[in-house]
Amino acid sequence: MSERNIPIALTIAGSDSGGGAGIQADLKAFSALGVYGASVITAITAQNTREVRAIHPVPLPMITEQIGAVFDDLSVAAVKTGMLGDADTVACVVASLEQYKPAYLVVDPVMVAKSGDALLLASAVEMLKTRLIPLASLITPNLPEAAVLLGCEQPTTLAQMQRMAEQLLTLGAGAVLLKGGHLEGSADAIDLLCDGNQVCQFSSPRIATRNTHGTGCTLASAITAGLAAGLNLQAAVQQAKDYIYAAIFAADRLQVGQGHGPLHHFHQYW
Repeated sequence: MSERNIPIALTIAGSDSGGGAGIQADLKAFSALGVYGASVITAITAQNTREVRAIHPVPLPMITEQIGAVFDDLSVAAVKTGMLGDADTVACVVASLEQYKPAYLVVDPVMVAKSGDALLLASAVEMLKTRLIPLASLITPNLPEAAVLLGCEQPTTLAQMQRMAEQLLTLGAGAVLLKGGHLEGSADAIDLLCDGNQVCQFSSPRIATRNTHGTGCTLASAITAGLAAGLNLQAAVQQAKDYIYAAIFAADRLQVGQGHGPLHHFHQYW
């Protein structure tokens, strides 16, 4: 198979030494869904299933060089951003994305690790809102991230979630997938896709497991893989939702780590 026939997706994110989230999760999801994955590392973290021990930002010139090296050689069909860390890194990534103009950009506004450790400085939120999100084809915030972006309380009902999704759309992205995993009192995990014309609901039963490390990274990268492979946005989200449900359902089979373990990205192969 020639390169031009292989869908290529790029993740721009932080590295997770424990292998459950970040760059590692993104590349696993790309591969599991039949897409070639390239990567740009924005930060090196020392973390496992229980904690983030240290974060080392990658120098800005190196981030720029990584992005340029990938785009100058590979036919990138879709890009996903994850952990960016600080305002300078956001601005650096934005400058390169404005230069190369990928057809699809999925922005996962990563702010906090599963362990509760901060992955985005508060001073970077405004840069994320004003510079990166307006470039996005889709943003994929969970409810706490959405509340930070809008400066409001988290929703407690599905109706409030829909209003929040519509408000998020005013930040300039082409569409919003508001993830409802943090919505209390619901037997299902409900996500809302809003593109300004319609609101589509995606739901799956909640799974009783603590092994959900990397869920947000994996969902966003799975959507990116679908877009890179030629699916429309709604179909890409549905494929990603089905994939993430199965990966969480099989997560307990891995028994990795003593804290919040990873999803089973290769559940259909192992």
